[in-house]
Amino acid sequence: MVTAEWRKSTHSGDDTNCVEVAIERTVGVRDSKAPAAGQLTVSRRAWSAALRRLR
Repeated sequence: MVTAEWRKSTHSGDDTNCVEVAIERTVGVRDSKAPAAGQLTVSRRAWSAALRRLR
């Protein structure tokens, strides 16, 4: 996900802890405060299922 465009929620302020998400062939999730610490990469199907479950 080297060229991925990472995004975080517009509901997140500068001082809050949140995650960033990049969607390409797979979905990358990382800590917005420590992006160099690594990322979790899941399939689009798994990401969609997680979002449905969280709603």
